[in-house]
Amino acid sequence: MSLEVFLNRDLLPSSRTQTAENHPALSYQQCTDSGCTTVDTAVVLDANWRWLHTVDGYTNCYTGQDWETSLCPDADTCAENCALDGADYSGTYGISSSGDALTLDFVTGSNVGSRVYLINGDEYEMFMLKNMEFTFDVDVSNLPCGLNGALYFVKMDADGGLSEYSGNSAGADYGTGYCDAQCPQDLKFIGGEANVEGWVGSSTDANSGTGDIGSCCTEMDIWEANSISNAVTPHVCSTDGPCTTAETCGTGDDRYDGYCDKDGCDFNPYRWGNETFYGPDSSYTIDTNSVITVVTQFITDDGTASGTLTEIRRIYVQDGEVIQQANTNIEGITTTNEITDEFCTETKEVTGDEDKFGELGGFSTLSDEMDAGMVLVMSIWDDHTANMLWLDSTYPTDDPDAVGAARGTCATTSGDPDDVESNSPGSSVVFSNIKFGTLNSTYSA
Repeated sequence: MSLEVFLNRDLLPSSRTQTAENHPALSYQQCTDSGCTTVDTAVVLDANWRWLHTVDGYTNCYTGQDWETSLCPDADTCAENCALDGADYSGTYGISSSGDALTLDFVTGSNVGSRVYLINGDEYEMFMLKNMEFTFDVDVSNLPCGLNGALYFVKMDADGGLSEYSGNSAGADYGTGYCDAQCPQDLKFIGGEANVEGWVGSSTDANSGTGDIGSCCTEMDIWEANSISNAVTPHVCSTDGPCTTAETCGTGDDRYDGYCDKDGCDFNPYRWGNETFYGPDSSYTIDTNSVITVVTQFITDDGTASGTLTEIRRIYVQDGEVIQQANTNIEGITTTNEITDEFCTETKEVTGDEDKFGELGGFSTLSDEMDAGMVLVMSIWDDHTANMLWLDSTYPTDDPDAVGAARGTCATTSGDPDDVESNSPGSSVVFSNIKFGTLNSTYSA
Protein backbone atom coordinates (compact mmCIF):
# COMPACT_ATOMS: atom_id res chain seq x y z
CA MET A 1 0.00 0.00 0.00
CA SER A 2 1.85 2.98 -1.24
CA LEU A 3 0.39 5.56 1.09
CA GLU A 4 2.28 8.58 0.25
CA VAL A 5 1.16 11.68 2.00
CA PHE A 6 0.68 11.79 5.49
CA LEU A 7 1.81 13.23 8.58
CA ASN A 8 3.43 16.51 7.75
CA ARG A 9 5.67 16.49 10.77
CA ASP A 10 7.06 19.94 10.02
CA LEU A 11 3.60 21.47 10.26
CA LEU A 12 1.75 19.12 12.58
CA PRO A 13 2.32 19.72 16.30
CA SER A 14 3.10 16.62 18.31
CA SER A 15 -0.09 17.22 20.26
CA ARG A 16 -1.99 16.37 17.09
CA THR A 17 -0.38 12.93 16.95
CA GLN A 18 -2.52 11.07 19.43
CA THR A 19 -0.30 7.97 19.52
CA ALA A 20 3.49 8.27 19.61
CA GLU A 21 5.28 6.38 16.85
CA ASN A 22 7.71 3.94 18.45
CA HIS A 23 9.05 1.30 16.08
CA PRO A 24 9.36 -2.17 17.66
CA ALA A 25 13.03 -3.23 17.65
CA LEU A 26 13.94 -6.24 15.51
CA SER A 27 17.59 -7.12 14.99
CA TYR A 28 19.04 -9.28 12.24
CA GLN A 29 22.48 -10.65 11.44
CA GLN A 30 24.85 -9.99 8.56
CA CYS A 31 27.05 -12.98 7.83
CA THR A 32 30.22 -14.00 6.00
CA ASP A 33 32.35 -17.12 6.16
CA SER A 34 34.04 -15.51 9.17
CA GLY A 35 30.85 -15.24 11.20
CA CYS A 36 27.85 -13.00 11.80
CA THR A 37 27.36 -9.54 13.32
CA THR A 38 24.13 -8.10 14.70
CA VAL A 39 22.41 -5.15 13.01
CA ASP A 40 20.03 -3.17 15.22
CA THR A 41 16.94 -2.40 13.18
CA ALA A 42 13.19 -2.14 13.79
CA VAL A 43 9.86 -2.62 12.04
CA VAL A 44 7.40 0.04 10.91
CA LEU A 45 3.69 -0.43 10.19
CA ASP A 46 2.46 0.19 6.66
CA ALA A 47 0.69 3.52 6.23
CA ASN A 48 -2.54 2.00 4.92
CA TRP A 49 -3.32 0.50 8.32
CA ARG A 50 -2.93 3.80 10.15
CA TRP A 51 -5.53 6.26 11.37
CA LEU A 52 -5.88 9.06 8.82
CA HIS A 53 -7.23 12.27 10.31
CA THR A 54 -7.19 16.03 9.81
CA VAL A 55 -3.89 17.85 10.17
CA ASP A 56 -5.34 20.24 12.76
CA GLY A 57 -7.53 17.79 14.65
CA TYR A 58 -8.84 14.26 14.89
CA THR A 59 -11.66 14.19 12.36
CA ASN A 60 -11.45 11.08 10.20
CA CYS A 61 -10.40 11.61 6.60
CA TYR A 62 -11.41 8.03 5.81
CA THR A 63 -13.90 5.73 7.56
CA GLY A 64 -14.74 2.15 6.57
CA GLN A 65 -14.93 2.30 2.81
CA ASP A 66 -15.48 6.02 2.41
CA TRP A 67 -13.46 9.20 2.10
CA GLU A 68 -14.72 12.31 3.90
CA THR A 69 -15.54 14.36 0.81
CA SER A 70 -15.35 17.74 2.55
CA LEU A 71 -11.72 17.00 3.42
CA CYS A 72 -10.88 14.93 0.35
CA PRO A 73 -12.73 16.39 -2.64
CA ASP A 74 -9.68 15.67 -4.80
CA ALA A 75 -6.27 14.04 -4.53
CA ASP A 76 -4.13 17.09 -3.79
CA THR A 77 -6.52 18.72 -1.31
CA CYS A 78 -6.79 15.47 0.61
CA ALA A 79 -3.01 15.27 0.91
CA GLU A 80 -2.95 18.80 2.31
CA ASN A 81 -5.78 18.22 4.79
CA CYS A 82 -4.93 14.80 6.18
CA ALA A 83 -2.23 13.25 8.35
CA LEU A 84 -1.18 9.81 9.55
CA ASP A 85 -1.10 9.04 13.24
CA GLY A 86 1.36 6.91 15.15
CA ALA A 87 0.60 3.26 15.85
CA ASP A 88 -0.08 1.29 19.01
CA TYR A 89 1.68 -1.76 17.60
CA SER A 90 0.72 -4.44 20.10
CA GLY A 91 -2.56 -3.05 21.43
CA THR A 92 -4.22 -2.15 18.14
CA TYR A 93 -2.41 -4.25 15.54
CA GLY A 94 -1.14 -7.35 17.35
CA ILE A 95 2.48 -6.70 16.37
CA SER A 96 5.16 -7.50 18.94
CA SER A 97 8.89 -8.12 18.90
CA SER A 98 11.47 -9.53 21.25
CA GLY A 99 15.13 -9.52 20.27
CA ASP A 100 15.28 -11.15 16.84
CA ALA A 101 11.67 -12.43 16.85
CA LEU A 102 8.57 -10.76 15.40
CA THR A 103 5.03 -11.99 16.08
CA LEU A 104 2.14 -10.92 13.86
CA ASP A 105 -1.30 -11.74 15.25
CA PHE A 106 -4.17 -12.11 12.80
CA VAL A 107 -7.13 -10.42 14.56
CA THR A 108 -6.67 -7.85 17.32
CA GLY A 109 -9.89 -6.14 18.35
CA SER A 110 -11.35 -4.76 15.12
CA ASN A 111 -8.05 -4.91 13.25
CA VAL A 112 -7.41 -7.71 10.76
CA GLY A 113 -3.90 -8.53 9.54
CA SER A 114 -0.88 -6.28 9.25
CA ARG A 115 2.11 -5.45 7.10
CA VAL A 116 5.46 -4.15 8.36
CA TYR A 117 8.83 -3.20 6.88
CA LEU A 118 12.34 -3.48 8.28
CA ILE A 119 13.62 0.04 8.97
CA ASN A 120 17.00 1.43 10.03
CA GLY A 121 16.78 4.99 11.32
CA ASP A 122 14.40 6.92 9.07
CA GLU A 123 14.90 4.75 5.97
CA TYR A 124 14.01 1.19 5.08
CA GLU A 125 16.84 -1.31 5.28
CA MET A 126 17.87 -2.10 1.70
CA PHE A 127 18.99 -5.59 0.66
CA MET A 128 21.19 -6.35 -2.36
CA LEU A 129 20.23 -9.96 -2.96
CA LYS A 130 22.34 -11.14 -5.88
CA ASN A 131 25.01 -13.73 -5.07
CA MET A 132 23.74 -13.70 -1.48
CA GLU A 133 21.40 -15.73 0.71
CA PHE A 134 18.57 -14.74 3.03
CA THR A 135 17.63 -16.96 5.96
CA PHE A 136 15.01 -16.85 8.70
CA ASP A 137 13.17 -19.09 11.13
CA VAL A 138 9.40 -19.27 10.91
CA ASP A 139 6.60 -20.81 12.96
CA VAL A 140 3.52 -21.42 10.79
CA SER A 141 1.89 -23.95 13.12
CA ASN A 142 -0.84 -21.44 13.98
CA LEU A 143 -1.74 -20.59 10.37
CA PRO A 144 -4.69 -22.64 9.04
CA CYS A 145 -6.19 -22.79 5.54
CA GLY A 146 -6.94 -19.38 4.09
CA LEU A 147 -4.18 -17.45 5.88
CA ASN A 148 -0.81 -16.30 4.59
CA GLY A 149 2.18 -15.45 6.75
CA ALA A 150 4.34 -13.78 4.12
CA LEU A 151 7.95 -12.60 3.99
CA TYR A 152 9.06 -10.96 0.77
CA PHE A 153 10.98 -8.15 -0.93
CA VAL A 154 9.68 -5.30 -3.07
CA LYS A 155 11.45 -2.53 -4.97
CA MET A 156 10.34 0.37 -2.78
CA ASP A 157 12.19 3.64 -2.29
CA ALA A 158 14.41 3.61 0.78
CA ASP A 159 12.79 6.81 2.09
CA GLY A 160 9.23 5.68 1.31
CA GLY A 161 8.86 8.27 -1.45
CA LEU A 162 9.64 11.22 0.82
CA SER A 163 12.10 12.89 -1.58
CA GLU A 164 10.33 12.01 -4.82
CA TYR A 165 6.78 13.13 -4.02
CA SER A 166 6.06 16.58 -2.65
CA GLY A 167 2.78 15.38 -1.16
CA ASN A 168 4.57 12.86 1.05
CA SER A 169 5.70 14.42 4.32
CA ALA A 170 5.90 11.26 6.39
CA GLY A 171 8.17 8.85 4.52
CA ALA A 172 9.48 5.51 5.70
CA ASP A 173 9.13 6.56 9.33
CA TYR A 174 5.36 6.11 8.92
CA GLY A 175 5.40 3.19 6.50
CA THR A 176 4.75 4.98 3.20
CA GLY A 177 5.65 3.98 -0.36
CA TYR A 178 4.35 0.44 -0.72
CA CYS A 179 4.23 -1.19 -4.13
CA ASP A 180 4.17 -4.74 -5.45
CA ALA A 181 3.55 -6.74 -8.61
CA GLN A 182 -0.22 -6.84 -8.05
CA CYS A 183 -0.27 -3.05 -8.63
CA PRO A 184 -2.54 -2.69 -5.57
CA GLN A 185 -5.32 -0.17 -5.98
CA ASP A 186 -6.56 -0.40 -2.39
CA LEU A 187 -3.84 1.99 -1.20
CA LYS A 188 -5.27 5.25 0.09
CA PHE A 189 -2.29 7.28 -1.11
CA ILE A 190 0.01 6.67 -4.08
CA GLY A 191 2.72 8.96 -5.42
CA GLY A 192 1.97 11.69 -2.88
CA GLU A 193 -1.71 11.94 -3.79
CA ALA A 194 -4.89 10.50 -2.31
CA ASN A 195 -6.38 7.68 -4.37
CA VAL A 196 -9.86 9.22 -4.19
CA GLU A 197 -10.72 9.29 -7.91
CA GLY A 198 -12.90 6.34 -8.85
CA TRP A 199 -12.81 4.96 -5.30
CA VAL A 200 -15.29 2.09 -4.89
CA GLY A 201 -15.88 0.12 -1.69
CA SER A 202 -15.06 -3.57 -1.67
CA SER A 203 -17.97 -6.00 -1.91
CA THR A 204 -16.26 -8.39 0.53
CA ASP A 205 -14.30 -6.17 2.91
CA ALA A 206 -16.09 -3.51 4.95
CA ASN A 207 -12.84 -1.62 5.51
CA SER A 208 -11.41 -1.49 2.03
CA GLY A 209 -11.94 -0.27 -1.50
CA THR A 210 -10.07 0.52 -4.69
CA GLY A 211 -9.29 3.70 -6.60
CA ASP A 212 -8.21 4.41 -10.14
CA ILE A 213 -4.50 4.34 -9.31
CA GLY A 214 -2.34 1.32 -8.49
CA SER A 215 1.22 1.08 -7.21
CA CYS A 216 3.46 -1.25 -9.25
CA CYS A 217 6.95 -2.66 -8.69
CA THR A 218 8.97 -5.84 -8.92
CA GLU A 219 8.34 -8.32 -6.09
CA MET A 220 10.34 -11.29 -4.83
CA ASP A 221 8.12 -13.51 -2.68
CA ILE A 222 10.53 -15.45 -0.49
CA TRP A 223 7.80 -17.04 1.58
CA GLU A 224 4.03 -17.16 1.15
CA ALA A 225 2.84 -19.87 3.47
CA ASN A 226 0.60 -21.39 6.09
CA SER A 227 0.75 -24.79 7.77
CA ILE A 228 -0.52 -26.51 4.59
CA SER A 229 1.45 -25.07 1.66
CA ASN A 230 4.24 -22.70 0.79
CA ALA A 231 5.53 -21.00 -2.36
CA VAL A 232 8.56 -18.98 -3.41
CA THR A 233 7.69 -16.71 -6.34
CA PRO A 234 9.50 -14.01 -8.33
CA HIS A 235 7.37 -11.38 -10.11
CA VAL A 236 8.70 -8.81 -12.57
CA CYS A 237 7.36 -5.53 -13.96
CA SER A 238 8.04 -3.55 -17.11
CA THR A 239 8.00 -0.30 -15.15
CA ASP A 240 7.83 0.87 -11.55
CA GLY A 241 5.42 3.46 -10.23
CA PRO A 242 1.74 4.30 -10.46
CA CYS A 243 -0.58 2.68 -12.98
CA THR A 244 -3.64 4.73 -13.91
CA THR A 245 -5.88 2.58 -16.11
CA ALA A 246 -7.38 -0.91 -16.02
CA GLU A 247 -4.99 -1.91 -18.79
CA THR A 248 -1.80 -0.63 -17.14
CA CYS A 249 -2.84 -1.89 -13.69
CA GLY A 250 -3.84 -5.28 -15.12
CA THR A 251 -7.33 -5.15 -13.63
CA GLY A 252 -9.88 -7.89 -14.35
CA ASP A 253 -9.83 -9.04 -17.97
CA ASP A 254 -6.75 -6.87 -18.54
CA ARG A 255 -4.68 -8.95 -16.10
CA TYR A 256 -2.01 -9.84 -18.67
CA ASP A 257 -1.87 -6.36 -20.24
CA GLY A 258 -0.59 -4.60 -17.13
CA TYR A 259 2.87 -3.41 -16.18
CA CYS A 260 3.51 -6.44 -13.95
CA ASP A 261 3.51 -10.22 -13.97
CA LYS A 262 0.81 -10.86 -11.39
CA ASP A 263 0.99 -14.67 -11.58
CA GLY A 264 4.74 -14.88 -11.08
CA CYS A 265 6.82 -18.02 -11.47
CA ASP A 266 5.98 -19.98 -8.34
CA PHE A 267 7.66 -23.01 -6.83
CA ASN A 268 5.11 -24.72 -4.59
CA PRO A 269 6.30 -28.30 -3.89
CA TYR A 270 2.74 -29.65 -3.73
CA ARG A 271 1.74 -27.98 -7.00
CA TRP A 272 4.72 -29.41 -8.86
CA GLY A 273 4.29 -33.01 -7.83
CA ASN A 274 5.52 -33.63 -4.28
CA GLU A 275 2.49 -33.94 -2.02
CA THR A 276 4.39 -35.31 1.00
CA PHE A 277 7.09 -32.67 1.33
CA TYR A 278 5.43 -29.99 3.49
CA GLY A 279 2.58 -30.31 5.95
CA PRO A 280 1.31 -30.39 9.53
CA ASP A 281 2.69 -33.62 10.98
CA SER A 282 5.84 -35.73 11.14
CA SER A 283 4.89 -37.78 8.08
CA TYR A 284 5.93 -34.83 5.91
CA THR A 285 9.56 -34.09 5.09
CA ILE A 286 9.02 -30.59 6.51
CA ASP A 287 6.77 -30.73 9.57
CA THR A 288 4.95 -27.42 9.91
CA ASN A 289 4.11 -28.13 13.54
CA SER A 290 7.75 -27.29 14.29
CA VAL A 291 9.89 -24.22 13.61
CA ILE A 292 11.46 -24.19 10.14
CA THR A 293 14.68 -22.52 9.03
CA VAL A 294 14.22 -21.24 5.48
CA VAL A 295 17.23 -20.43 3.29
CA THR A 296 16.91 -18.73 -0.11
CA GLN A 297 19.95 -18.31 -2.36
CA PHE A 298 20.25 -15.99 -5.35
CA ILE A 299 22.76 -17.41 -7.82
CA THR A 300 24.41 -15.33 -10.55
CA ASP A 301 26.05 -16.43 -13.79
CA ASP A 302 29.55 -15.37 -12.73
CA GLY A 303 29.38 -15.83 -8.97
CA THR A 304 29.46 -12.09 -8.24
CA ALA A 305 26.95 -9.50 -7.05
CA SER A 306 27.29 -7.69 -10.40
CA GLY A 307 26.48 -10.77 -12.46
CA THR A 308 23.11 -11.72 -13.93
CA LEU A 309 20.72 -13.66 -11.70
CA THR A 310 20.19 -17.15 -13.12
CA GLU A 311 18.83 -19.35 -10.30
CA ILE A 312 16.89 -19.14 -7.06
CA ARG A 313 17.57 -22.03 -4.68
CA ARG A 314 15.68 -23.06 -1.56
CA ILE A 315 17.10 -25.01 1.38
CA TYR A 316 15.40 -25.89 4.68
CA VAL A 317 16.87 -26.82 8.04
CA GLN A 318 14.75 -28.62 10.62
CA ASP A 319 15.75 -30.65 13.67
CA GLY A 320 19.42 -30.34 12.72
CA GLU A 321 18.93 -31.70 9.21
CA VAL A 322 19.65 -29.74 6.03
CA ILE A 323 16.89 -30.49 3.53
CA GLN A 324 17.02 -29.49 -0.12
CA GLN A 325 13.92 -28.18 -1.88
CA ALA A 326 11.65 -30.91 -3.26
CA ASN A 327 12.22 -31.95 -6.85
CA THR A 328 9.51 -31.37 -9.43
CA ASN A 329 7.57 -34.45 -10.49
CA ILE A 330 5.34 -33.31 -13.32
CA GLU A 331 5.48 -34.56 -16.89
CA GLY A 332 6.74 -31.79 -19.14
CA ILE A 333 8.84 -30.11 -16.42
CA THR A 334 12.52 -31.07 -16.33
CA THR A 335 13.26 -32.49 -12.88
CA THR A 336 14.63 -29.66 -10.77
CA ASN A 337 14.47 -28.06 -7.34
CA GLU A 338 15.52 -24.59 -8.53
CA ILE A 339 13.70 -21.67 -10.11
CA THR A 340 15.27 -20.78 -13.45
CA ASP A 341 14.06 -19.31 -16.73
CA GLU A 342 13.74 -22.87 -18.05
CA PHE A 343 11.60 -23.94 -15.09
CA CYS A 344 9.37 -20.88 -15.48
CA THR A 345 8.86 -21.47 -19.21
CA GLU A 346 8.07 -25.15 -18.73
CA THR A 347 5.55 -24.58 -15.94
CA LYS A 348 3.66 -22.09 -18.10
CA GLU A 349 3.69 -24.51 -21.02
CA VAL A 350 2.30 -27.47 -19.04
CA THR A 351 -0.42 -25.39 -17.36
CA GLY A 352 -1.32 -23.34 -20.43
CA ASP A 353 -0.99 -20.14 -18.37
CA GLU A 354 0.25 -17.02 -20.13
CA ASP A 355 3.99 -16.58 -19.60
CA LYS A 356 3.96 -12.95 -18.53
CA PHE A 357 7.13 -13.57 -16.52
CA GLY A 358 9.00 -14.53 -19.68
CA GLU A 359 7.39 -11.81 -21.76
CA LEU A 360 8.73 -9.18 -19.36
CA GLY A 361 12.26 -10.57 -19.49
CA GLY A 362 12.25 -13.20 -16.75
CA PHE A 363 15.45 -13.49 -14.76
CA SER A 364 17.24 -10.82 -16.77
CA THR A 365 14.66 -8.22 -15.74
CA LEU A 366 14.54 -9.50 -12.16
CA SER A 367 18.33 -9.25 -11.99
CA ASP A 368 18.34 -5.64 -13.19
CA GLU A 369 15.57 -4.68 -10.76
CA MET A 370 17.48 -6.14 -7.81
CA ASP A 371 20.44 -3.84 -8.43
CA ALA A 372 18.68 -0.91 -6.77
CA GLY A 373 18.12 -2.87 -3.56
CA MET A 374 14.86 -4.17 -2.14
CA VAL A 375 12.84 -3.63 1.03
CA LEU A 376 11.94 -6.49 3.39
CA VAL A 377 8.20 -6.91 4.04
CA MET A 378 6.50 -9.21 6.56
CA SER A 379 2.73 -9.63 6.77
CA ILE A 380 -0.22 -11.74 7.82
CA TRP A 381 -3.38 -11.60 5.73
CA ASP A 382 -6.50 -13.31 4.43
CA ASP A 383 -7.65 -13.13 0.83
CA HIS A 384 -10.82 -11.28 -0.18
CA THR A 385 -10.21 -12.01 -3.86
CA ALA A 386 -9.58 -15.76 -4.12
CA ASN A 387 -9.79 -17.09 -0.54
CA MET A 388 -6.07 -18.06 -0.71
CA LEU A 389 -7.03 -21.10 -2.83
CA TRP A 390 -4.12 -20.29 -5.18
CA LEU A 391 -1.76 -21.13 -2.29
CA ASP A 392 -3.27 -24.03 -0.37
CA SER A 393 -6.19 -25.60 -2.26
CA THR A 394 -7.27 -26.26 -5.87
CA TYR A 395 -7.32 -23.24 -8.14
CA PRO A 396 -8.99 -22.48 -10.44
CA THR A 397 -11.79 -24.59 -9.02
CA ASP A 398 -13.61 -25.25 -12.30
CA ASP A 399 -10.98 -27.71 -13.62
CA PRO A 400 -9.56 -29.55 -10.61
CA ASP A 401 -7.73 -32.13 -12.74
CA ALA A 402 -5.77 -29.56 -14.73
CA VAL A 403 -1.99 -29.69 -14.40
CA GLY A 404 -0.92 -27.38 -11.60
CA ALA A 405 -4.43 -26.78 -10.27
CA ALA A 406 -3.82 -28.72 -7.04
CA ARG A 407 -1.75 -26.52 -4.74
CA GLY A 408 -2.56 -27.99 -1.32
CA THR A 409 -4.98 -30.08 0.71
CA CYS A 410 -7.37 -27.33 1.84
CA ALA A 411 -10.97 -27.65 0.67
CA THR A 412 -12.11 -25.42 -2.17
CA THR A 413 -14.76 -24.10 0.23
CA SER A 414 -12.09 -22.93 2.70
CA GLY A 415 -10.48 -19.54 3.09
CA ASP A 416 -13.55 -17.31 3.08
CA PRO A 417 -12.40 -14.26 5.08
CA ASP A 418 -15.63 -14.13 7.10
CA ASP A 419 -15.09 -17.74 8.18
CA VAL A 420 -11.37 -17.37 8.83
CA GLU A 421 -11.78 -14.20 10.87
CA SER A 422 -14.63 -15.71 12.89
CA ASN A 423 -13.19 -19.17 13.44
CA SER A 424 -9.44 -18.53 13.60
CA PRO A 425 -8.97 -15.00 15.01
CA GLY A 426 -6.14 -16.16 17.28
CA SER A 427 -3.93 -17.22 14.38
CA SER A 428 -0.42 -15.83 14.16
CA VAL A 429 2.98 -16.17 12.52
CA VAL A 430 6.41 -15.76 14.11
CA PHE A 431 9.47 -14.73 12.08
CA SER A 432 12.82 -14.85 13.87
CA ASN A 433 16.59 -15.28 13.57
CA ILE A 434 16.86 -13.36 10.27
CA LYS A 435 20.28 -13.61 8.64
CA PHE A 436 21.66 -12.18 5.41
CA GLY A 437 25.04 -12.93 3.95
CA THR A 438 27.33 -14.64 1.52
CA LEU A 439 26.32 -18.01 0.14
CA ASN A 440 26.34 -20.84 2.71
CA SER A 441 27.21 -18.50 5.60
CA THR A 442 23.82 -18.17 7.33
CA TYR A 443 22.91 -21.74 8.26
CA SER A 444 24.31 -25.02 9.47
CA ALA A 445 23.05 -28.45 10.40
